[in-house]
Amino acid sequence: MHLTEKDLKDGSKWNGYSLYSFDRKKVSENTKSRPEWIHFGAGNIFRIFPAALCQNLLNNSLMDTGIVCSDSYDFEIIDKLFKAHDNLTLGVTLKSDGSISKEIIGSVVEAVKCSQEFSEDWKILTDAFKNASLKMVSFTITEKGYAVHAPDGKLIGSFAEDFKNPPEKATMFLSRLVLLLLERFNAGELPLAVVSMDNCSHNGEKLKTSVLEIAGAWQKNGLVSQAFLDYLSDEKKVSFPWSMIDKITPRPNEKVAGLLKKDGFEDTDLIVTSKKTYCSTFVNAEEPQYLVIEDNFPNGRPPLEKAGVYFTDRDTVNKVEKMKVCTCLNPLHTALAVSGCLLGFNLICDEMKDADLSRMVEVLGYKEGLPVVVDPKIIEPKRFIDEVITKRLPNPFMPDTPQRIACDTSQKLSIRFGETVKAYKVQNLNLSDLKIVPLVLALWCRYLLAVDDSGKPFELSPDPLLPEVTKILEGIKLGEKTDFEPKLKQLLSNEKIFGFDVVSSPLYEKVRDYFSELISGTGKVREVIHKTVN
Repeated sequence: MHLTEKDLKDGSKWNGYSLYSFDRKKVSENTKSRPEWIHFGAGNIFRIFPAALCQNLLNNSLMDTGIVCSDSYDFEIIDKLFKAHDNLTLGVTLKSDGSISKEIIGSVVEAVKCSQEFSEDWKILTDAFKNASLKMVSFTITEKGYAVHAPDGKLIGSFAEDFKNPPEKATMFLSRLVLLLLERFNAGELPLAVVSMDNCSHNGEKLKTSVLEIAGAWQKNGLVSQAFLDYLSDEKKVSFPWSMIDKITPRPNEKVAGLLKKDGFEDTDLIVTSKKTYCSTFVNAEEPQYLVIEDNFPNGRPPLEKAGVYFTDRDTVNKVEKMKVCTCLNPLHTALAVSGCLLGFNLICDEMKDADLSRMVEVLGYKEGLPVVVDPKIIEPKRFIDEVITKRLPNPFMPDTPQRIACDTSQKLSIRFGETVKAYKVQNLNLSDLKIVPLVLALWCRYLLAVDDSGKPFELSPDPLLPEVTKILEGIKLGEKTDFEPKLKQLLSNEKIFGFDVVSSPLYEKVRDYFSELISGTGKVREVIHKTVN
C-alpha cells in the first residue's frame, strides 16, 4: 500500500481506510479554472484539519473546488510530501479509547512553492489571486510567521531591503503575500478574505497590521499607490477575520507508524527536512477539534459551517479564545506541566492516571475556573472542560510531555492564572477560596530550583526569562532552612509575569506557605499536592 492515486484505484486493499468519494479529476479541473481557496503553510495541522474540512464538503457535494496549498518556509514539504504522493495525505485520528481512524485526504489539488524563483508555481498563485472566483486565503504559518519586527524593534530578515525594492522583488513571505494582494488590486480591486488560522490571540489583527506596514512602506517609498493602501484598509474589500483553532497535532508517532505497517501501508518513514520540519505521509492528531471564525467574507466563502466550523462575530471569537486560554484548557496544561516535571512524569496522559494530579486539574477547572469563565455561548464551557479532562488530556496516543508544555511558562502565567484572579476581584468573589491557583504559582517557583521531588537535578524547559527568574531564587536549596521570603517576594511582585502583584494580594500567604513546605525536603511536592486536593 502506497500513498498514490494509482495505488488507491485498488480499493480492496484499503480495507479500514476512508477514501474520498468525489471525482478528484473534475475537482482539480474546477480548481484550476476558478479557484476559491488558497492556503499558506502546508504543515501537519493544515493537512489533517482545514484540508479534511474541505474534503468533508467535497464528499457531500457542498463544494466542487479543492485547495491550492503553498509553503514559503520549507520547500522540501512540497516536494517530499505533496508532489511525491499526488498531493494526498493520510489523516490518522487518535481516539481517547486507544483506537484510531484512517482517512485518505485528497482535497489538495495543487501544492506550490511561494517564491518567484519557481516561475510555474508563482504563476499558479498569481493567476489565482487575479481570479474573481477566489474567496479565501488562509494561513497556518505559526505566530512568528506574522512578525515583521524582532523584540528589539528592528526589522527582521530582509524586510528592510523589501521595503526599498519594487514589490516584484519581494523576498520575505509577508512581502510576497502583499505582492499577490497587489495583483488582486490591479485586477480590479477584487474582494477577498485573508484568514489566519494560527493558534494566537487576535490573529487576524496581527496579520492585518503586518500587511499594512509592508504596503505602507511601499507607498511611502513611491512603489505603490495610496489607492492600494486604501483597498487593503477597507474591510468591505479585504477582510482579516479573527479565528480560534484548537486541535493538538504532534509529530508523527512511531506507534502509529507501526500500526499502519501492520496494515501493509509502507510509506511511514519519518521525514526530517533541513529546516527541522518533522513530517510523514501520515498526520496523527487528537479527535476533538475546534475552529471558530469571524464571519466577514467580502467575496463569499465555502459553507464550512456544514463541516463543523463555527462562524460568528469578532467579540465571540475573542470570548472563545479567552474561555480556552484562561480557564478550560491552558491553565490545566500548565498545572500538569510544572508538577509533572517535578514528579518525574514524561507524558501528560500518564499524569492523568495519577489520582492527585487528575483531581488537581478537576478542581482548577471546575471549582476555581468555571465561576469566572468567559462564556462565548456558542461552546458550553463545562462541556469543553469535560472533554479536556475525560478525552484530551488522558489520550494515551498523544505523546505530549510536561517538559514541552513547561516551555515559556513565564510568558503564560499572567493569562492562564492572572486573568482568573482579576475576574475574582471584579466579581467580588473570595480569593481565599482559591487553592489550586496559588499552588500552581508556588509549584512554578519550586520548579525553578531545577531539582525534582526526589532531589535529583533536571533541565528546565526553555523560557526567555529563565536567567532572570532563576537568579532571583539563587541560594534557595531543597531541605535547607533559609530566609527565602525576600527572594520570593521579589519574584512574586513582578506583575508582568503573574498579571498582578501576588505579594500585595490575598493569595500571597498561601503561595508563601506552599513554597515553604515544597522546599522543606524530598517528597514534599507529592505531599503538598495530595494534601491540597484531598
